[in-house]
Amino acid sequence: MISREPTIERLAIAKSLLLTPFGLDESHLARALAEIKAHQVDEADLYFQYTRSEGWSLEEGIVKTGSFSIDQGVGVRAVSGEKTAFAYSDDISEASLLDAARTVRTISSAAQAGRKKVPSKKIAPARALYQGLDPIATLDSTAKVKLLERVEQAARAKDPRVAQVMAGLAAEYDVVMVARADGTLAADVRPLVRLSVTVIAEQKGRREVGSAGGGGRFGLAYFDDALIAQYVGEAVHAALTNLEARPAPAGEMTVVLGSGWPGILLHEAIGHGLEGDFNRKGSSAFSGRMGQRVAAKGVTVLDDGTIPDRRGSLNVDDEGNASQRNVLIEDGILTGYIQDSMNARLMGVAPTGNGRRESYAHVPMPRMTNTYMLGGDKAPEEIVASIKKGLYATNFGGGQVDITSGKFVFSASEAYWVENGKILYPVKGATLVGSGPECLKRVSMIGNDMKLDSGVGTCGKEGQSVPVGVGQPTLRIDGLTVGGTA
Repeated sequence: MISREPTIERLAIAKSLLLTPFGLDESHLARALAEIKAHQVDEADLYFQYTRSEGWSLEEGIVKTGSFSIDQGVGVRAVSGEKTAFAYSDDISEASLLDAARTVRTISSAAQAGRKKVPSKKIAPARALYQGLDPIATLDSTAKVKLLERVEQAARAKDPRVAQVMAGLAAEYDVVMVARADGTLAADVRPLVRLSVTVIAEQKGRREVGSAGGGGRFGLAYFDDALIAQYVGEAVHAALTNLEARPAPAGEMTVVLGSGWPGILLHEAIGHGLEGDFNRKGSSAFSGRMGQRVAAKGVTVLDDGTIPDRRGSLNVDDEGNASQRNVLIEDGILTGYIQDSMNARLMGVAPTGNGRRESYAHVPMPRMTNTYMLGGDKAPEEIVASIKKGLYATNFGGGQVDITSGKFVFSASEAYWVENGKILYPVKGATLVGSGPECLKRVSMIGNDMKLDSGVGTCGKEGQSVPVGVGQPTLRIDGLTVGGTA
């Protein structure tokens, strides 16, 4: 549900952290925006941000690093046509606000003639997807250290081959406030936590690594003993599996992707190509293909920023627009792109709640939130059993994509060789090579086990990183190129 009530509460928190301590109020924001609007610009906004973050890491049985930081500042933006002028400062004061406003308005040399009516204040409607708590305060320092020690003890107790354990805990309290030239005021209070574990297992002189973890927009109490046991089990299993792994075969073959985190391939190979800026400029493999078939029947892909407590979810985006559930591909047909305000205006469509930025020191652009494919009707066991000869990839490391061609390269961190429907042995060194649009057309079976990742994703674009989510069911893709080591 979208309403103005949550925004009113969040605005009070944002003002107490970002305006009142610096002697500012809404009239100062209106004045800065009026300075920008003295020139002919299409859009203008002020983006205030206060971020408190903490990180702990354990290695060799002891907590070796603990970090704590506070960052705050304001970004001032003016947009004229396709041009953006942007200035930012970590000095939140009336003087720096007005300086920044006069700097960015020079994007348009044409001054506005005559008197202008000041737009009336509008409270932006928003969602209530997570609690506005400070996760750093949800456990004391002693409890945080003990949590990491429990992770390490559980990993070492799991198997004698575990030679080394590294664990990390991160928490962030992020408060943002947006004031737009049309009078709109929006705010969000965003908690974010993450726990990660990496183990190195050793056997007969061979060492292999496995990692796991998760998190989301809630407090640190989320990481209970059952969840710690799950993360540790996944990390140790991955490392031990890789100890037995043989070199991966190469060539064109059937590939089955597991559910959950393997959706990172979907995010990279397809998601980036559906971002509005690439499509407006005609540089995406999906440009100008709205309403056309771009994937096999049964393939439905969404970008959904409205899932409660998820790492990629937002009550409002970084331009003050409420997050949305956007259907991008429906039953194989391209139905939508994800948009920020500028690209939406230039393409003549509505924003989709995907205007995101790394911080007040960055400009917003169209970015994904939680990107996933809906499930189908096949049991995952049936999909694996259908492989005559091929690869079953259940976990991935990194990957990259060329937006223009849609070509991607991905490395599988956990994968198995399958013959006649039977999993024979684990393989390592497998890379998947292909084209996003082509890969989608080759999906031949879709599992009924759609799962979102555990809450670890970070997406990079043009030097900016933002938290995201991914997900998918088990998928069979025919004729995918595997680069191997065998």
